[in-house]
Amino acid sequence: MCQHQPPCPSADSADRESARLVAHHPEQGWSLLCNGVLLFEDTGELLPDGRIIDPHRPLQVMTAA
Repeated sequence: MCQHQPPCPSADSADRESARLVAHHPEQGWSLLCNGVLLFEDTGELLPDGRIIDPHRPLQVMTAA
């Protein structure tokens, strides 16, 4: 359980990515958050219950040159 004050958002919360880092391995492309979420550098996520959240990078907008 999270011991931070205020507590980190749960893995089911919409703002789950704002939980504190527990482990950060940029060389391997992942981070573990306090709420048990594995956050990958491509913005995909693996939730503690095994659900997968597809990458959700913002769409690039093409601009006229």
